Amino acid sequence: MSYSLDWYEAALNIAAGYIKDDPDGVDELFDALGRLTDDPRPRKSKALTTPQLRRLRVGKYRVLYEIVDSVGSIIVIHVGRVG
Repeated sequence: MSYSLDWYEAALNIAAGYIKDDPDGVDELFDALGRLTDDPRPRKSKALTTPQLRRLRVGKYRVLYEIVDSVGSIIVIHVGRVG
């Protein structure tokens, strides 16, 4: 089953704000998020309070996302950057 990738508007705006100073890092981030549509629970991700709420580290970025299995959707809730 392939999942759709949906974004909270605020999370997308945050990611877009990083493009100017780190285009390669943001490309890597978007590539990793695109791969979630085929594997929403990669080994590199970590379950948080529930198995559906997860964190993924991609380089210096951290992504909080939720998996909604019933509708086949991954919702990106927040994107943050370390350093």
